[in-house]
Amino acid sequence: MSDIVTYEARDRVALITLNRPDARNAVNGDVAEGMEAAIDQMEADDNVWIGILQANTEGQSRPVFCAGADLKAMNTGDAARMNTARGNFAGFVYRERKKPVIVAVDGLATAGGCEIVLAADLVVATTRSSFGLAEVKRNLVAGAGGLFRLPRAIGKSAAMEAILTGEPIPAERAYELGLVSRLVEPGEATAEAMRLADQITANAPLAVWESRKVVQASDYEDDDTLKKMTNSAMSSVMSSEDLKEGLTAFIEKRTPNWSGR
Repeated sequence: MSDIVTYEARDRVALITLNRPDARNAVNGDVAEGMEAAIDQMEADDNVWIGILQANTEGQSRPVFCAGADLKAMNTGDAARMNTARGNFAGFVYRERKKPVIVAVDGLATAGGCEIVLAADLVVATTRSSFGLAEVKRNLVAGAGGLFRLPRAIGKSAAMEAILTGEPIPAERAYELGLVSRLVEPGEATAEAMRLADQITANAPLAVWESRKVVQASDYEDDDTLKKMTNSAMSSVMSSEDLKEGLTAFIEKRTPNWSGR
């Protein structure tokens, strides 16, 4: 794992950190490769059930979670490395995975940085955070999912305004619109994300992963496909070892000891 994207396992949680504060955590080839490697590690570790993505903002007078694509790298012809074969932009925005990722935002998430946020499953943000797709200000478009994920998250009208003006959405407004799940004071995003992760990992991991898959697909699949996916999810959990454990723990009035199998 590179120093530009760090990985730490804390019990059942993988803590992934964008670690390029001197460049406002902008995405270059090293960031994309580091992110893909971090997700690989999270997915491969049976002891880890969920991930938290945060950013190092040390030394920044105005904290930036991620400023998007590194325009200097783009200008020198290194744009292709910002996309990986499996994850596309930042090694993350189109990456298939079974484990949920909570993004902890304490500062500005703009352009590709906002698209990273939109690719996560849950968003915890501080009151000094904001979310924007500023590409039109540079004769670009939000090509890493923002043009269709932002309308799904906050509605077409609010998304259209944000996309066409390029102006960021303040955290309070993003919370009201449903993009942000939990809103906390500055400096508290990661701690709150850990509390949320602890609530999630108290549940059966297989049921969490199967439920996540159907909820994510609800954005683009028709009802018949979603019914089939739900039936498949039900079949997976009903045939698992954890079903017996969950029922036995309920009868014995104790906390379940989940295995993820």
